[in-house]
Amino acid sequence: MLYLNENDINQIGINWKEIIAVIHNACNTMAKEDFAQPVKPYLRYRNRKNRIIAMPGFLGGETELAGIKWIASFPDNLEKGIRRAHSVTILNDAGTGQPLSIINTPLISGIRTAAVSGLMLQLWLQQHGREPVKVGITGMGPIGRLHAGMLQTLLGEHLEVLKVYDIRPCGTVVNELPHPDKVHICYSWQEAFADADVFITCTVSDEPYINLPPKPCSLHLNVSLRDYDASWIRYADMIIVDDWEEVCRENTDIERMHLHYGLQQEHVYNIVSLAGGSYADLLKNAGAIMFNPMGMSVFDIAVAGHFVNEAKQNAVGTILD
Repeated sequence: MLYLNENDINQIGINWKEIIAVIHNACNTMAKEDFAQPVKPYLRYRNRKNRIIAMPGFLGGETELAGIKWIASFPDNLEKGIRRAHSVTILNDAGTGQPLSIINTPLISGIRTAAVSGLMLQLWLQQHGREPVKVGITGMGPIGRLHAGMLQTLLGEHLEVLKVYDIRPCGTVVNELPHPDKVHICYSWQEAFADADVFITCTVSDEPYINLPPKPCSLHLNVSLRDYDASWIRYADMIIVDDWEEVCRENTDIERMHLHYGLQQEHVYNIVSLAGGSYADLLKNAGAIMFNPMGMSVFDIAVAGHFVNEAKQNAVGTILD
C-alpha cells in the first residue's frame, strides 16, 4: 500500500488545469451513473460546532476506485494554533476491495474543493468570455489560499484584481501567492464584495452576514456555505449545487433558503448536468449565479487517484507492508 503525506503532495505539485479536468471527467462518469455515493454521516459530540465526517464513495470510468475520506473540522483549533481540518483518505481497488493507498493530509481535500470551484469558474468563463475579471475572496485560510492560487493560474492575464479579506492579518499569506502584485488586501468583506465579477466565501462562519445585492451577471462560489443571508435568494437568478440531498441540511444557506423561502430541488441546477453541456444557454443568459458545493466523495476519490498515479510515476511516497 502506498502512503502519501503533505510533503509528498507538495513534491508532486498542483497542476490546476489537470486536476480541474479530473473533476470534469468525474462529472461525465457520474452522468453515466457509474458511481456510488451514500449520504455522508456527521459524528458530533460535546461541542456541537465540531464534526468528523465519513465520506465513502465509488467512481468508475477513468478512475475505477472506491474509498473513503474521514475528515475532522474543529473551528476552535485556530485559536490553539492548530489546523481546523484534519483528514485521511483511503483508496481501494474497485474490483477486489484491496486497500491501495492512504493519504494523510487535509491538503488533498482542499485541492479538491478549489478544483470544483475551478470547474464552475471554467464553465462560467466559457459563456462570459475572457475579458478582465475582478475577484473577491473572504477568508484567507488554507482553502482561501488554494482558491487564490487556482484563480491566478486559471485566469492568468485575465485576472484584473484579486481582492481578499480576512478577520486576521493576511499580508504574509498574500506575499506567498504566485502574483502578489495583483492582490489587494481589503478591510471588510463589503470592500472585497463590491464590484466583484466572481466572489468566493472561504470562511468558517456559522452565521450568515452577506446581505448586499451582487454585481449584475456575477458568479458567487459559496464554498463555506453559511455566509449568505437566506433573503439573498431574491438576488440569485440561478442557483447551482453539487448534490441537493447533501447541501440542503446542516444549517447551510441552501437549507435556510429552503426552510424560509421555499427553495426546492426542482428550482436548482446541478454541476454534473452543467459540466455535460446542459443549460449552457441558461448559464450564459443568467444574471447573478450562486454555486453551493457541499463536497462530494466521488470528487475526493478522483483527485486522490490522480495524485496516487502521479506519485507512482514519480517514485514519490512510502510503500507500507
